[in-house]
Amino acid sequence: MLIGALLRVPAQAIHRRLIKELNAAGFDELRLPHMAVLNFPGPDGVRPGTLAERAGMSKQAINQLLGSLEGLGYIVRSDVPDEGSARVVHFTKRGRAAYSKIHDILRDVEREWSAELGPKRFAQLKELLSLVWESPLIR
Repeated sequence: MLIGALLRVPAQAIHRRLIKELNAAGFDELRLPHMAVLNFPGPDGVRPGTLAERAGMSKQAINQLLGSLEGLGYIVRSDVPDEGSARVVHFTKRGRAAYSKIHDILRDVEREWSAELGPKRFAQLKELLSLVWESPLIR
């Protein structure tokens, strides 16, 4: 199997789990597309254009997601002082609560994967993925 699928399929499974558990925890408006904004390191204090780059999406598409999240009360967009039309995204209280829940769920996923693979193999997996993360190959 090719590396793209080996990385994509687990990521998609994690996103589906995140949405399922977020919905069960009372964040029932969130859907899979919102994960493009809520992924690590999150949107707080970030410009929409940067979020679009991170997600590999157009600025128009990311602004639709931001509009949805803003309408649902998870984020607000505000002007950047002294920078013309520049905007920046900030979490609301509800957004911070959802983002905190995401971290809790991801910690559970890590514990489960460590138990499934064994602590040593899981540590190796994380180490190798960290090397890829820092590599110019993903830029």
